[in-house]
Amino acid sequence: MPQLNPNPWFPIMLTSWLVYSLVIQPKLLAFLTTNPPNKMNTPTKTPSWPWPWS
Repeated sequence: MPQLNPNPWFPIMLTSWLVYSLVIQPKLLAFLTTNPPNKMNTPTKTPSWPWPWS
C-alpha cells in the first residue's frame, strides 16, 4: 500500500511548511493594511423597529 509509506510526501510537506512559516509568512505580515481600523468608540444608536402588531 503506497499511501502508508511516509517517505515520499512527509519531507516535502515538512519542507513546504517550514518555508511557509519561516520565509513567506513574515513577508506577508510585514505589509501594512491599506485601511487601518477606526479607533473611535462611539456606538451608533439605531432606532427600534416599529412592529405593527406590538
